[in-house]
Amino acid sequence: MAKHILSVLVENYAGVLSRVAGLFSRRGFNIDSLAVGITENPKISRMTIVVDGDEYTVEQVGKQLNKLINVIRVKKLDDQDSVRRELSLIKVNADASTRSEIMQIVEIFRAKIVDVSPDTLTIEASGDEEKVRALEEMLKQFGIKEIVRTGLIALERGNKHIKADDNSNNNNNNDEE
Repeated sequence: MAKHILSVLVENYAGVLSRVAGLFSRRGFNIDSLAVGITENPKISRMTIVVDGDEYTVEQVGKQLNKLINVIRVKKLDDQDSVRRELSLIKVNADASTRSEIMQIVEIFRAKIVDVSPDTLTIEASGDEEKVRALEEMLKQFGIKEIVRTGLIALERGNKHIKADDNSNNNNNNDEE
């Protein structure tokens, strides 16, 4: 099964996230990652949902999402036509003997050290999933204490965009492909 990214514009109200997650849960469909944040319009949030499934199943989930009352638009994003990023914070063991080697790895990955203690370094990394995963693999040898990842966020490239009409409520604005 392939990973698919759905960009979902929703009204920014309490309970909308729960309804969207519930739709996936009721259908036994697993969400690989889910990131939500407000858009340029504070009345609208964008959900970036990564799911595993075949084309038909993802299409059906998109149609079901569009039926939810607070969903404005649903768009399946293609690999070539979208920019994708993930943010990760990684806390790694770092004593005097390993600190400089960790700092070199961090520099190679264009990541940043955002917190230092006598025994640990906390690293902030952003990029595509492969970059974040590769950095984690390189840091495992030092002992990773904690990791937190945002999940994928994505936007269409260039002039393409998913825009909510201010006067539209929903359901007739399906941009899913």
